[in-house]
Amino acid sequence: MFNFFRKKAVHPFSQEEQQLVVAAIQAAEHQTSGEVRVYIESKCRFMDALDRAHEVFGELKMYATEQRNGVLIYVALKDKQLAVYGDEGIHQKVGDAFWNEAVKNMLAHFNKENYAQGIASMVAEVGEALKQHFPYDAATDKNELPDDIVFGR
Repeated sequence: MFNFFRKKAVHPFSQEEQQLVVAAIQAAEHQTSGEVRVYIESKCRFMDALDRAHEVFGELKMYATEQRNGVLIYVALKDKQLAVYGDEGIHQKVGDAFWNEAVKNMLAHFNKENYAQGIASMVAEVGEALKQHFPYDAATDKNELPDDIVFGR
């Protein structure tokens, strides 16, 4: 039986834009044991994007990293909401000021409608923080989470 009311995942980026973001994730993760994921959906189901980011973080099982150093970049395009959610390992190292400044920098790109570039820049910024606190070790590092963009509804 067909479900005609089921919504399809949103794919707001071109193939080149998707490749830009995925390349930024992979470049960041080659310098750190930390993990970065990007989740994009059309609308935020909550008034507070940080609450939604926390929910998505759990759904993606990002808390399962060994050093609790996963970071989720959450964007709801139509609702114009975004949040960055870092697990306890990285949050204890960088604190609220880092996340607030990173979101401010991403918003500068978003205000020019450079969404993919804004996300890629955010990934690079997060990657630098992860590199500083959780450096890459070729002998022990493994890619604990996928590098692809997750598109919600």
